[in-house]
This record gives sequence, structure tokens and C-alpha cells, in this order.
Amino acid sequence: MSIRYVVLGAGMQGLAAAYDFGRFGDAESIILADADGESAQVAAARLNKLLACDLASHAHLDVRDETAVAGLLNKADVCLSAVPYFFNVELTRIAVACGCHFCDLGGNTDVVFRQHEFDESAKKSGVSIAPDCGLAPGMANIMAAHGIRQIENPKGAYIRVGGLPQKPLPPLGYGLFFSMEGLTNEYFGKAQVLRNGKRIEVDTFTELETLEFPEPYGRCEAFMTAGGTSTCPWTFEGVVEEFDEKTIRFPGHYDKMKAIHELGLLDLEPVQVDGQQVVPRHLFHAVAEPVLKTGDPNDVVLLRVTVTGEKQDIIMDMIDTYDAATGFTAMQRTTGFGAAMVGIMLGKGQLPTGSVRIEEAVDGAGYMAEMEKRGFDVRISTS
Repeated sequence: MSIRYVVLGAGMQGLAAAYDFGRFGDAESIILADADGESAQVAAARLNKLLACDLASHAHLDVRDETAVAGLLNKADVCLSAVPYFFNVELTRIAVACGCHFCDLGGNTDVVFRQHEFDESAKKSGVSIAPDCGLAPGMANIMAAHGIRQIENPKGAYIRVGGLPQKPLPPLGYGLFFSMEGLTNEYFGKAQVLRNGKRIEVDTFTELETLEFPEPYGRCEAFMTAGGTSTCPWTFEGVVEEFDEKTIRFPGHYDKMKAIHELGLLDLEPVQVDGQQVVPRHLFHAVAEPVLKTGDPNDVVLLRVTVTGEKQDIIMDMIDTYDAATGFTAMQRTTGFGAAMVGIMLGKGQLPTGSVRIEEAVDGAGYMAEMEKRGFDVRISTS
């Protein structure tokens, strides 16, 4: 089988996904498309060097240009969106019209439900749509769903996950390893969770807790964030009593970011500054992103998925770090590879047509076997 892939967004996660397609996806071709044509060209050249072949090419593309996007997707089998989540509804529509399978990194549940509105048209086109396929939402949700199905009378599922520098960095004890828009989108809003068997909304940046990981990471903190549970609270309502997701950070980050938010620096309502309309969050992005992007690729992803049951609990722990051999960060590996694994399933016809919830459609055991092939070391314990 030869599969033609298009990756929209030639940044860090898009490049990692394209690499995974090249290694494991029976790729006939891989096109890396980006609004920055030079970045796309550099990414394609790097990919070909890593793969030691000429599978990859590049395209200068603005994803807002429907005609240009359709021109690419008409010639593709699978499209993976690694651009900001707010483009994904329109991109889904174009992919369905072109008869091209579609998956994305996601991160916004309202957007996901709008994508699911294309279910019937996707079935008629014979294609599958699989939103929210990165790390969390994505990999962590598939693992949680797998755990729920492994134990008798499951009661709760709890995802704790974070991408961090390998040691705390000033001023926030944090370093940025994915998009700034994605970070602030998940930090503030409403989290969808299950409590007492019912789906409810909880404020983000609440319910602070501590947890321990092996040294050198040690004690960390975790707090409620948005988007990470994706559609799982709807899927598992009536199955488990509780389902939630929290983001892991080094101690102290929570208090600093909460103060920034309470000062209004992450508001989306414009304010007047020297006679100009300024959106506080946009200003924060502009000044904070260069500081948080340290240039040091040495990161770590800490992931703990706990599923509790009447007679047994399952804990799945994974620690992944920067890979010097490929130059991929842990966030690139977990997010990009995680999405690519679903994209490969789409290309091979392993998921139902229509718009699917990955926690329902993806075989957890098969997915975790694919994780192992990519060097992800998941330690599973039961009690």
C-alpha cells in the first residue's frame, strides 16, 4: 500500500508527524505545506535527510486559501492539520469535499463538535475524520479508554500530563515547546469533566494538586485545563463516575500564571493603549513567547493515566525526553507521532468512515503496541 500524505503546518509538530509517516506509514509521498514557504522547504529537506530518501516535498500555502488547500488535498489520501485549532472546521469541510481522510492536533472541544457535524457527508465521501489526535487530547485519551476497558466495573479515569523543560526555567518555571495560542487556549476557559457520573464544566486553573515522579523531576503540581478530555466525558458518561485531565508543571508556575490572568493580561477584550486598540492576550503572546522559547531542546513529557475500578486500579506512567539522534523534542515526539499513528490508521482504512471519536474508534492495545515501536516506554502497574 502506498499512501499520499499532506501535513498542513511545517513547524515542530508537523515535521515530527511527517517523519513518522515516512518511517511507519507506507508513504508514497509527503507534502509539508506552510504559509512560510521557506520554512516548509527547510522542513522537507530536513525530513528527506532524516529518512535518507526523497519522499518529502514542500508547498507554500495559506490554509485560508480554499482553492489552494483543495488543490493539495485532491491529490492526497490523508491530511494532518498541525496548524492552530481554529482553522480545523474549514479544513475538515475541504478534506471531506476532496475525499481525503483528515486528522489534527486539536485542542478545542467546541471546534471538535463542529467537525463532527460533517459525519454524514464524510460517510458519503468514504472518508474518516479524526480530531484531537495529539498528546492530550489524543494519546492520553486513547490510553485512558484502553484502561477503562481493561478492568471490571471501572470507576474513574484521570489524566495528568505536561511538556516541560528538564529543569525549571525562569521566569515561569517553564519553557514553550508548542504554540503559544495552544497554551493560553488550554489554560483559561472551561474544562469538561465527569463528576458523580454526570458531565459538568469546571473552571480551568483550579483544583491544584501535587504528584511525585522519579528524580530528577520529583514533586510537581497539576491543575485543571481545557480541551484535554476532548469528547471523553460524553463517551464515558454512564460508564465511569469520574473523568478529568490536569496539566503538570513544576511547583510555582500555577501561582505565577494565575496572577497574570487575574491582572487581565490574558483577556481577549481589547483595551485602549495610547489611542490604540490592543488585545491583552495578543500582547502577552508577543512579549512572552520569545522569553519562553529558550532555544534549549532538552525537554520532558510527563504522563500519568490512572484508571480506578471496583477491584483493581491501573496506573500507566510514561516519561519521554528530547531525542538527540533525530533532534526531536519530547513534545514533538508525543504530539506529532501520536497524531501520525492515527493518520496512518486512516490511510490504511482501519477506522470507520464518518467523524469518529478516537477513544471509541482506535484499538487501544494496537495503539500502545505502535507506541512501543516508536520507543515510548509505558510502565504499567496494577493494584
